[in-house]
Amino acid sequence: MSDPTEDDIPDTTLPAASPQHWGAEALWQQLEPLLPGLSVEVVARISSTNTALLERARVNISAIDEAAAELVQVRRSVESAAFGRRAADVQPCLLVAEHQTGGRGRMGRVWKAAPVASLTFSLSLPMNPPDWSGLSLAVGCALADALDPRTPGDASAPRIGLKWPNDLWLMEAGSDAGRLGRKLGGVLIETVAAGPRRLAVIGIGINVQPMHATELNTGYGCVQEIDPALTAPATLARVALPLVKALIEFNRRGFGAFVDRFAARDLLRGRAITTTQADVAEGIADGVSANGMLRVLTADGPREVGSGEVSVRLTPADGGTPDPQAEDA
Repeated sequence: MSDPTEDDIPDTTLPAASPQHWGAEALWQQLEPLLPGLSVEVVARISSTNTALLERARVNISAIDEAAAELVQVRRSVESAAFGRRAADVQPCLLVAEHQTGGRGRMGRVWKAAPVASLTFSLSLPMNPPDWSGLSLAVGCALADALDPRTPGDASAPRIGLKWPNDLWLMEAGSDAGRLGRKLGGVLIETVAAGPRRLAVIGIGINVQPMHATELNTGYGCVQEIDPALTAPATLARVALPLVKALIEFNRRGFGAFVDRFAARDLLRGRAITTTQADVAEGIADGVSANGMLRVLTADGPREVGSGEVSVRLTPADGGTPDPQAEDA
């Protein structure tokens, strides 16, 4: 575990934030039995937690001599405090950034985050699932169920919906429950070779506190609208263990273990959508398949759309944006 450190000159244009207490040791004690060798690290400022963990995994210490390895470790730990504990390895790591300055979303988009108002972290771990398809959906299920728990038999609409393939949305309550809602968080999954398996890096961004964000066509929702007592550290404490358990389950059984959980929060099902996949220009979303593919009912019959291949937008009549250049809904 490590306390927050600064990897760059502080940005004085940002409002001063009160110190946050992350409970890194408590998180490590909770998670390490499930992920042996885990490190929990918190940095005050970093460009991208996903990039940091991917770069760390790519440093092949075994391929260079001992002196050169020491130079690699020292150089990297000086360049970025995110490498302070271990400069190069593929052991599990939970890396938290109090301020992520260059976060990335799916398909190269920028993920905007603000200190205190957002939770940004990445979890890396070696994985070898029977099928990688649907991993982002499984992660979304774990996060949504942790932040918006449902009791058996609860017939009310969930407050957190899941938009295929990688977004969490805050659904409107009361009379507006049928409307789309506002974007609450996102998931970015990347992998890198790690011996016979691959190292999965699960990047997560969650809006925690209200923030003025009128430029976002997806709207802005935050977890304090569900639980006003939640802070970024408290949100991490709530989602970390369910996330780890979900990843272990996915590694054993794939997305099949999460099909029903996703269906209960499926934001797109029954809505008219358009896609950028040539043979599925438009249609009605019809849930997801057992391997996490988006099913679409089209004029030419049912089709399936693969995660990572398209962008899905709601039509203007169904709450989407009419701007063809706007970010995905």
